[in-house]
Amino acid sequence: MTPTDEYIGALTRLKRGDLGLLRTHSGQGLNQSVDGFDLFAGIWWPLRSKNQRAPRREVAWLVAKLYACCPILHLRGMTLAGQLRQCRPSRDPEGRRFQERFDRMLMLPLDRIEPQLRWALAQVAADGRRLDWVRLTDDLSRWERESVRLKWAEEFLGTDERR
Repeated sequence: MTPTDEYIGALTRLKRGDLGLLRTHSGQGLNQSVDGFDLFAGIWWPLRSKNQRAPRREVAWLVAKLYACCPILHLRGMTLAGQLRQCRPSRDPEGRRFQERFDRMLMLPLDRIEPQLRWALAQVAADGRRLDWVRLTDDLSRWERESVRLKWAEEFLGTDERR
């Protein structure tokens, strides 16, 4: 089990009240609330202290808030980009606007992507789909790499060939 698997497992075991607390911190930095910081530190720090390969703090905080806002069931292989492809409206102009919004999300830096990820997760949840939270976390951990964003684009367009 990877450190990211352990982290996602810890998030999925949170109680409703804890998820509610994290939800109130959407769009906020980690250091803006003692309660939020304490809850997050209790989940993340034990993993990080035993394994330096655990998701870095900024990514783990972002994923915790996203999961709290949209606790989609975890299922390996169900990538966010691939699930969004399935949710995309088939008719124009809705389908075109949906794709443009996805394209804009790919251009955002990690510190500004939270609102767009909440939109994307809401689309996936509304369609009753599942999500690979481990893959999302790992991808966000490498978000600055162009290859990650290119892979998302390929998955969204359905052009990712499994090699």
